[in-house]
Amino acid sequence: MRLCVAYLITGLLGAVSNAVAAPQHGLAMHGQPALPPTFENLPYAKPDAPKGGRIIYGVLGTFDTLNPYAVRGVAAQGLTPPLGLVVQSLMMRSADEPFTLYGSIAESIDVPDDRSSVTFRLNPRARFSDGHPITSEDVAFTWGLLKEKGKPNMRGSYGKVQKVETPDALTIRFDLTGVGDRELPLILGLMPVLAKHATDAEKFEETSLTPLLGSGPYLVADVKAGESITYKRNPDFWGKDLPINRGLYNVDEYKFDYYRDANTLFEAFKGGLYDIRSEDNPTRWVTGYDFPRMTEQKSVKDPIEVRTPKGMTALAMNTRKPIFSDIKTREALSYLFDFEWVNKSLFEGVYKRTSSYFEGSDLASTGLTASEREKALLAPYPDAVRADILSGAWRPPVSDGTGRDRNNAKKAFELLKSAGWSLDKGVLKNQQGEAFSFEALVVTRVQERLALNFSESLQKLGIQMNVRYVDDVQYWRRVATFDFDMIQFTWGSSPSPGNEQANRWGMKSKDREGSLNYPGVASPAVDAAIDALLAARSREDFVDAVRALDRILLSGFYVVPLFNAPEQWIIRSTAVKRPDKIPLFGFAPETLWRVEN
Repeated sequence: MRLCVAYLITGLLGAVSNAVAAPQHGLAMHGQPALPPTFENLPYAKPDAPKGGRIIYGVLGTFDTLNPYAVRGVAAQGLTPPLGLVVQSLMMRSADEPFTLYGSIAESIDVPDDRSSVTFRLNPRARFSDGHPITSEDVAFTWGLLKEKGKPNMRGSYGKVQKVETPDALTIRFDLTGVGDRELPLILGLMPVLAKHATDAEKFEETSLTPLLGSGPYLVADVKAGESITYKRNPDFWGKDLPINRGLYNVDEYKFDYYRDANTLFEAFKGGLYDIRSEDNPTRWVTGYDFPRMTEQKSVKDPIEVRTPKGMTALAMNTRKPIFSDIKTREALSYLFDFEWVNKSLFEGVYKRTSSYFEGSDLASTGLTASEREKALLAPYPDAVRADILSGAWRPPVSDGTGRDRNNAKKAFELLKSAGWSLDKGVLKNQQGEAFSFEALVVTRVQERLALNFSESLQKLGIQMNVRYVDDVQYWRRVATFDFDMIQFTWGSSPSPGNEQANRWGMKSKDREGSLNYPGVASPAVDAAIDALLAARSREDFVDAVRALDRILLSGFYVVPLFNAPEQWIIRSTAVKRPDKIPLFGFAPETLWRVEN
């Protein structure tokens, strides 16, 4: 009886606590927002930055749609964060905190301690670019539309909502009872808001070069299909004086020019055809920037320190294909990637080896013994994590750097033999006599060079890896439908991993086209770890849940871990300036401005 009374009292206290939760100016995933309600601008923005001018970006690839929220098509650059020029979300994320939102369209957020609901109060001044007020009806419409027809991550997150209420034109409440996902209020805060009166729900999933009506600081001014898109400042932007926007969106015009070939893209920069370049080729970064535009100081290298987790860049093996269904086969391939030789011979020695899905942060499990909380989380899944990974002893294979490491080749061959493979006249075959042969799909020349080198290493054990270079459109169409054997991909990571992990590794994402679960991970242990990180109330519990997820993924050998760069390699025109302070997330294009010489 005492237990029942105590439980009842606890429940009543919880209900009272939830009832008196007050609207806030911001919300952090863990702890409190760093900025007070009276903040005047983001700490990494320059509020008095000059306005005007134009910034041109060069982009590799093409685009065929201006709807970045539907599954179909390749969306044009600039539509989504970090720029997000046309469509705004309810709240905006600070790039200087792991995961904190501040008011934008929604001027306040009300979340009880158990996060069983979230209520947004809209700014009464908020307007779409056609002058129509933004109402709770627009927000509810957007939620319903994206829940049914949005990208997989949106469908998954928004589908958790139990009920939506709009008590008045400026208030919307999402009921999250029983969901147990403490990140979901923030995910809903990042929901873009579309205009109900100007959005065709029936045709939403079709690719279109007609821009969505938004409420952002810019309008689409010119579109050349697959070639370029230009955005011009909206002089009537309703939110230009909000603290969250001060010092951002400083130029009058953004233009994105597209190039089909990486070499052409580079030559265009050398010729001064665009202002901002992000380099991903270490050899070029070290030795390739000695042309007149640089020596005449018309452009400058601007390396940006990486302070967030570096994520996982890797060769992903598609386990939906029988050839990669055996874990020993997948582990064997990791012994045949000679990072030490590749880094020295192909990449000027600038890279560091990646050994975690959350590399370079306190979320990485590599080198650490699992905590008691981790062990408790993993206990129902005794086969999910290998002993050496649980203890922190595991590391990616290290070679002698010659490109001919016989010790690693021997370990790989022993694993392959235990998986049923054997050599027959120099060709590795399975028990059915089928040769070990597969295709690596690549989309850049840098990827192609690495893949060809890996192919040579595999040939020494009788494995045939064919490298196929395809254009950007074909590549992403095939990848979206899991029509590949192996690809190189980077799963980036924020300091606060959350719902996106389900879209990358969750069981429901395995066969969902458009998800980022390229290896085809389907593990109850993975789902349990994701649930735990989403339900974590303290930073300590959160870190343990993420580390447990890291250990499970590493134990599955779904990928061959590659490498990471110590910096973001940015090159910009000297006329393009940035604030001195670099936020936690690194290069922030929304803070730039232009000063003509």
